[in-house]
Amino acid sequence: MSRLTHINAPEGVAPATAYTHVVMGSGRFIAVSGQLALDEDGKLVGAGDPAAQALQVFENLRRCLAAAGATFDDVVKMTYFVTDMAHMPAIRVARDVHLDPERLPAASAMQVGALVAPEFLMEIEAFAVVAE
Repeated sequence: MSRLTHINAPEGVAPATAYTHVVMGSGRFIAVSGQLALDEDGKLVGAGDPAAQALQVFENLRRCLAAAGATFDDVVKMTYFVTDMAHMPAIRVARDVHLDPERLPAASAMQVGALVAPEFLMEIEAFAVVAE
């Protein structure tokens, strides 16, 4: 039995289609900083390619979660920062490789004017809860 509860359609709120409205859990809280499309040597992966960048970002998130003893199953909230909302389909494809589409975390997505450097198309952060 999962220690996380997903509520996709709270009373009076339209059902969510690409995220979950409410995710509750108990345990140890983990915050993963926004991840960029950098490989382990700090080199950009996928210049100008949102699909390649999204795959690298999710791999970095996976590694950060693992370092804290968590997996994507423990993620309760993700925030997507993109330089163009047109990158969201590529992000969703990469996300669906790692996350169960039936148990998506709460999420927010926003288009920003710039990230830390112009070659980055997205930055994604995650919050997780693991059993104590």
